[in-house]
Amino acid sequence: MAPAKQRTPKVSRNPELIRGIGKFSRSKMYHKRGIWAIKAKNGGKFPHYDHKPTPEAPAEKPPKFYPADDVKKPLVNKRKPKPTKLRASITPGTVLILLAGRFKGKRVVFLKQLSSGLLLVTGPFKINGVPLRRVNQSYVIGTSTKVDISGVNVDKFDDKYFAKEVKKKKTKGEGEFFEAEKEEKNVLPQEKKDDQKSVDAALIKAIESVPDLKTYLGARFSLKAGQKPHELAF
Repeated sequence: MAPAKQRTPKVSRNPELIRGIGKFSRSKMYHKRGIWAIKAKNGGKFPHYDHKPTPEAPAEKPPKFYPADDVKKPLVNKRKPKPTKLRASITPGTVLILLAGRFKGKRVVFLKQLSSGLLLVTGPFKINGVPLRRVNQSYVIGTSTKVDISGVNVDKFDDKYFAKEVKKKKTKGEGEFFEAEKEEKNVLPQEKKDDQKSVDAALIKAIESVPDLKTYLGARFSLKAGQKPHELAF
């Protein structure tokens, strides 16, 4: 192996007499280091060098410590929505029994499935008081009774048709704060009333052509004592 090179110790130009006190004075070292010659060469000034531009600092520095409270971050939903599969027993014109909601126990006529997967149904309104509405197929029972809906036009009905209008909140003044405000009743637009009448008119014609079907739709479904739902044939 080659012998390791020995490093020569660094020798200062101004050796210390004692710790912190040099042998030569400040003015002596000024001449000894040749600083006067550098100044004379550059017109009596030290040369100035342009430093490289520092990279731009990030807009927001990351915090040094974790926050005391948990910061909620929305989760990224990577799942692609799949269209809801309609049950084989539910076809356009099938009479359904509602199992939940305001019209629980009422019989309705299925018109079509919307893009959201919900079912568009109607009573009709003139027979049992159920208007055009959306229901989830998990809360209905499909029966073997069917109605001919070939003459009913339901092309204009979609999920946007049933969307509720967002009302702007009114700011109360100082005088109105202590006064009781009258509640505004939700009035159904005339356009939706006309749509209900047009659908019902075509549907009632088909219902009246079948004997006892109008009475069947108007009657509410209920179970008597001792009846078991899983043993009934709908």
